[in-house]
Amino acid sequence: MSPQSNVDHLINRELGLLEFNRRVLAQAEDPTTPLLERLRFLCIFSSNMDEFFEIRVAGLKEQIRLNPHMTGPDGLTARKIFKEVARISHAMVARQYELFNSDVIPALGGEDIRFLRRTHWNEEQVEWIRDYFFNELMPVLTPIGLDPAHPFPNVLNKSLHFAVELAGKDAFGRNSGRAVVQAPRSLPRVIQLPSDIAGCEFGLVFLSSILHAHVGELFSGMEVRGCYQFRVTRNSDLFVDDEENKNLREQLQGELPHRHYGDAVRLEVADNCSEEMSRFLLNQFELGPDDLYQVRGPVNLVRLMSVPDQVDRPDLKFAPFTPGLPAPFTKYPSVFQAVAAGDILLHHPYQSFQPVIDFIREAASDPNVLAIRQTVYRTGTDSELMRQLILAAQRGKEVTAVVELMARFDEEANINWAEQLEKAGAHVVYGVVGYKTHAKLALVVRREDGKLKRYAHLGTGNYHPRTARLYTDFGLMTCHPELCQDVNDVFMQLTGLGRAHEHEYLLQAPFTLHSRMMRSIHEETERAKAGEKAVVIAKMNSLLEPKVIHALYEASQAGVKVDLIVRGVCALKPGIPGLSENIRVRSIIGRFLEHHRIFYFWSGGKEDVWLASADWMDRNFFRRIETGFPLLDPKLKKRVINEGLKPYLKDNWNAWEMQSDGTYKRRVRRGKGYDAQTQLRALLGGK
Repeated sequence: MSPQSNVDHLINRELGLLEFNRRVLAQAEDPTTPLLERLRFLCIFSSNMDEFFEIRVAGLKEQIRLNPHMTGPDGLTARKIFKEVARISHAMVARQYELFNSDVIPALGGEDIRFLRRTHWNEEQVEWIRDYFFNELMPVLTPIGLDPAHPFPNVLNKSLHFAVELAGKDAFGRNSGRAVVQAPRSLPRVIQLPSDIAGCEFGLVFLSSILHAHVGELFSGMEVRGCYQFRVTRNSDLFVDDEENKNLREQLQGELPHRHYGDAVRLEVADNCSEEMSRFLLNQFELGPDDLYQVRGPVNLVRLMSVPDQVDRPDLKFAPFTPGLPAPFTKYPSVFQAVAAGDILLHHPYQSFQPVIDFIREAASDPNVLAIRQTVYRTGTDSELMRQLILAAQRGKEVTAVVELMARFDEEANINWAEQLEKAGAHVVYGVVGYKTHAKLALVVRREDGKLKRYAHLGTGNYHPRTARLYTDFGLMTCHPELCQDVNDVFMQLTGLGRAHEHEYLLQAPFTLHSRMMRSIHEETERAKAGEKAVVIAKMNSLLEPKVIHALYEASQAGVKVDLIVRGVCALKPGIPGLSENIRVRSIIGRFLEHHRIFYFWSGGKEDVWLASADWMDRNFFRRIETGFPLLDPKLKKRVINEGLKPYLKDNWNAWEMQSDGTYKRRVRRGKGYDAQTQLRALLGGK
């Protein structure tokens, strides 16, 4: 059996991603989720679906255009996948708005948090909202009447617009009957009224409602016959020609503006939109009926993400949580002293990300530090780490930043940081053309007792303080000479030229990571065939690579016990007799986004454990610079097993079990249940 020949044993990536988003939506359905967090999960679902259409659906449409008969590893054509994606997406979006209108909004109203509909405004509210329109909204609106001199505007990706149907003639005798108004991106989509005006503690009004109520003010003397929200989603993948590329940063800077105006892939309209206007808009964007999503409510629920933060009701949110600080950082006055005393494992978000920031901050100000090297994939627009690297360069230290300019949706921020680092005197490189640098590495060279000593941080997640409070990840801080040498070799490889070689401890994609994972799976398979105990446990975000899946199927057939904890899309089908009956796949969806990558092999009782920046996907193994690293301290290895694997295998609160057909069922909750994330907060969190 080859990985290519059994297409029935592989689940399609796009359909798997939709299954993941279905599990996210279930968090909004769950009555045990705090009410404002349910609203937040509705917004997260919208954000996920936006990216799904911008990248995955856009890719499907491109395949249909270029090669409609080509099939993927799952044996499906792009056209067939698109039809199924459209069917499932329409059903899920309908369910999302049903939850929003019939469940979450009424429940919020019961808590004195009300979204005030314009049909129910009283006189005081009407007056306050009218003032807001004329003082805040109208001055920044630009209505565009559609006629030969004013063709349909080039609508920005995901921006809120209003299509207006008009009757009558304007001052110049024009009567085209249609106009378009863009909602200002600078204004919030939800406006809070003073409580004495609202008549409740938190009275909220949609910006769209305010514009609807006063749209006639924009078209003096004409009759408004209809006003409809709409929003178009566009292809947001960037194209950089590796062969023609002479300066990656300049080429990306030229390409970024086009992201806002890529080919349209989805049209969202309000449910009151007339059939005639829907057809008109579809024609403008060259879309078909399957691309139309008519929704009962705001067409951009993502912009409601601010509401849970805007509303001061801690009782309706997840309980406040303070990350813990490992003992060495309280025992020693310096990060370097703490790490010199022994390797330190950080488990985010349960433990603070602050030691990582302090590591770079101390290095930037320490006169004994000579050099700092760091990879930059996602770090945010406001990054203390980047500011410290800039300060270090300004102080004359050798600073090297390997900046990944192709980190999707963070390209602009990374370009800005790269420019600032260069101006400060840092060495800025962009990795290797054709390979994204996704490894999470930092290295500091320090003079101690007349000799140079290296300190390193290796992680499974990004150097991004905000996501470190939301994503589960491991980070290792070490001064182990051989491991630090391996990290140094990777940086030398990325900044210079030279042949790849096998490291002492570090695994690296695209060279050794895939082959080592395959070898470890095959070794467990051979042990099972010999009648020995054999176990594989892997935790990751996505599992798609066909050769690894084929190896896991062979392992299952040999009797290896395989437990896979895959948050997102998993192309492997578990529980098929004769193929995968020894494989169990589960997904954990909870308060925090499960992000760490952990690979465990029984290895005859030695228990090999790897942490990595990579998922088991083609792109991670073969088209990215990734690293995997072992835990050399037995105590830290045991911690990874006890904190990163066992609780998630035991979880029966946020766990979903994958069925052999690719669907998921939530594990039955019994009694108080066991929530891995809650247990880890209690174990590792601060006071």
